[in-house]
Formats: sequence, C-alpha cells, structure tokens
Amino acid sequence: MAADPRVGAVLSWGDVEALTGSVAERVWADGAPEAVVGVLRGGMVPATLLAHRLGVRDMRAVEVTRTTADGVGAAKAPEPQYRNPASLGVLTGLDVLVVDDIAGSGATLNRARRLVRALGPSRIRTAAMAVNRDNWSTGPGPEEAIDYIGELYEGWVVFPWEMH
Repeated sequence: MAADPRVGAVLSWGDVEALTGSVAERVWADGAPEAVVGVLRGGMVPATLLAHRLGVRDMRAVEVTRTTADGVGAAKAPEPQYRNPASLGVLTGLDVLVVDDIAGSGATLNRARRLVRALGPSRIRTAAMAVNRDNWSTGPGPEEAIDYIGELYEGWVVFPWEMH
C-alpha cells in the first residue's frame, strides 16, 4: 500500500487481536453481554472475535453504513443508511454489545444503537476498535459517546481485511 498522508494507521491482524483483547477485558469487567451485534461490514470481524473471547454465542448483525465506497478518504453519506433492521431479531430484555471496527463521527454506531434500543434490550453498550479523531468534530468526545474504545488514531485506519 502506497504511503498516503490521510492514513493514521495500517493495522495488522496482531494489532486487531490486541485491540479486541483490550476491549474484551474491559467489557468482561462490566459483565459479559448476552448478545453481540456487529455492524456490517467491518464491525463483524471484531464482533466475532469479541464474542469468542467473551464466550457469547448469540451473535447478530445489522447493516448500517455511512461511507459510500471502499478506500482511504471514501465519500460519506450525510446520514448513516441502514438496511434490514429485522436481521437483529428479538433483543427484548437482553444485555447487548454493539460493535464496529471504526468510528469517525460516531454517527454509524449511534444509528446502530438506536436500532437496537427500539427492540427493548435491558442494556446496550457500544465498542469500536478504533476511532479516527480527525473526523470527530461535534457533540461529546468519543470517550463519552462510546463505552469501549480500542485505540484513538489521527487519520484513516486501514484494517487487515481491507487490504487488496
């Protein structure tokens, strides 16, 4: 991958393992969730890793996207778009952890949280393996908006599953 000044970090699989391990420890300290929801696409990888580390077998997925294409600096829709919220199934009364790979403004993770909240869980927590602080410009900071953050970065974060 050619050097791009917009890239804040290029993560290896080892980096992702370390981030999910760190997040899993903090989630575990607050009590293991009963269900893990991964935000499609990229959030499913860390959601699966977290579910295994936490011993959670109930996994769900929800498609919420803001970027309109793949690649560094991809354009973003004004608001996150979602499809097929019925894929979440029944979450009534469950302790749910919503996971995404990256948060820029927090809008995608917040939309996923609202979709989950509408299904009546007893508790909702959120996790992002990475936060791009360069994109975070409004509202409370990421530390206040997201329950568990793997790492804060300045710039675009490239994950191993995005390597072509």
